[in-house]
Amino acid sequence: MTENSGPVRGSGDAAVQAALERAEQTRHRNVPQFDDLPVPGDTANLREGPNLHDDLLALLPLVGVWRGEGEVVYPTIEGPYKFGQQITFAHDGRPFLSYESRAWLLDDEGEVIRPAAREVGWWRPGPDDTLEVLLAHATGITEIFYGAPRNSTSWEMDTDIVTRTASAKDVSAAKRLYGLVNGGDLAYVEERAMMGQELQPHTSAYLRRVVG
Repeated sequence: MTENSGPVRGSGDAAVQAALERAEQTRHRNVPQFDDLPVPGDTANLREGPNLHDDLLALLPLVGVWRGEGEVVYPTIEGPYKFGQQITFAHDGRPFLSYESRAWLLDDEGEVIRPAAREVGWWRPGPDDTLEVLLAHATGITEIFYGAPRNSTSWEMDTDIVTRTASAKDVSAAKRLYGLVNGGDLAYVEERAMMGQELQPHTSAYLRRVVG
């Protein structure tokens, strides 16, 4: 930075400043709460609700609600297609994160075409920085991933087991990499092996924090 100037665009200072500005808008928001539950509800805001379990400290940066856009591509589909997405990582004080993702297809102008993929699941940290991730998709697919943090702001995982209903697509494997970029935004890439194709890029997205 020069004297009496603001942060330089693209610099580390600019990224930190941008994260602080976003936090002013997101720190007072949370997922909907039911005040009459007899047990702690989920929170996606570390400033509210039960304390984060110590076993989740390596996943702390993920807690929140994230929203943005991405792209889906694969040899067996036309495309690439653009999509919007919201991902929620929340907790209830126990040593796991609840996970929910909702997506919607977008046209070239960014207008919503229709709802798209949905998935829910659990991120469960284990000893020695191992990570178990269980996901269930509305399309009839369930997956168990194993992985670990690559560093303090990125996490990589591969499927150990993929199961599917009789009406689901033929999916045999998947790999995901999540990471915080540009001072606090969330990005991920996913590879999939399905419909007789080898493991290869399928979806990617760039999301900004909207809660927490």
